[in-house]
Amino acid sequence: MAKISAAESQVMEAVWSRGPLAADEIVAEVGQPQGWGEATVKTLINRLLKKKALLSERSEGRTRYRALVSREDYVQGESQGLLDRLFGGELAPLVAHYAKHRNLSAQEVARLKRLIAELDDGE
Repeated sequence: MAKISAAESQVMEAVWSRGPLAADEIVAEVGQPQGWGEATVKTLINRLLKKKALLSERSEGRTRYRALVSREDYVQGESQGLLDRLFGGELAPLVAHYAKHRNLSAQEVARLKRLIAELDDGE
């Protein structure tokens, strides 16, 4: 999968959350809140079409854009890329980094403990 930029991910989030959308709907959903004009949003749509992240299809007399990449696959690729670039592909140093540089709430610690317990039970 080709890399999706932060701006392009805004378009993808709209399509993932609301389903197939027409260009004007995407402009209303992401362009206006970001302060982007119609041309900017259409450029982002065209980039995503070239990257095969979106597909255009005619429906009810309008062109609508549908995601070809699932949000799950995108998140997996982005998070793995972050792990690989910053932590040698290992999860423990990432968690240690956040634990050291940010106060984890009691709820976050409890969730991490539950996750580890679930992983231990699965072995």
